Amino acid sequence: MRRHIAASLAALALTAAPAFAELDAGDAAADFTVSGFQAGEPVSFHLAEALEEGPVVLFFFPAAFTSGCEAQAAAFAEAIDQFTAEGARVIGVTGGNTDRLAEFSTQHCASAFPVFAVEDGMARDYDARMMMRPGWTNRTSYVIDQNSTIAFSWSDMSPYEHVDQTLAAVRALNIE
Repeated sequence: MRRHIAASLAALALTAAPAFAELDAGDAAADFTVSGFQAGEPVSFHLAEALEEGPVVLFFFPAAFTSGCEAQAAAFAEAIDQFTAEGARVIGVTGGNTDRLAEFSTQHCASAFPVFAVEDGMARDYDARMMMRPGWTNRTSYVIDQNSTIAFSWSDMSPYEHVDQTLAAVRALNIE
């Protein structure tokens, strides 16, 4: 009986965990166009156009107005000047609570960068689907270089290292 319970718990843990099969460095970044908000105002974003000006930090987060996502957005907002100094543009994308992104863009992103609702297929293209919460995205950050290639990826449900990891990757791009 104990073996059956242990096997059941192991199976449940596997199905409840978020997908962490992020793209690897060197993989092609799928082009996309998304709509969202910055400073509460509607904006749109097209990856190919943005890459003409420099690398893009694309971070997926589960849902607006959840504690970890608020912390992650605030950390990116605090570091935005460092990303800008390195020539990188930061954008956040989510599949959860997208009806509240205008408010989230001002309150937790401090109007420093735009946040967008994930588009159909985008979460799949970037391996950012959260298995335990269909429709939401996991917490994965990418640095996409100007050749539309994944230069770096970081998946961790903890929001606290995404800024440091992606900033170091952007700085490494500028050293090459």
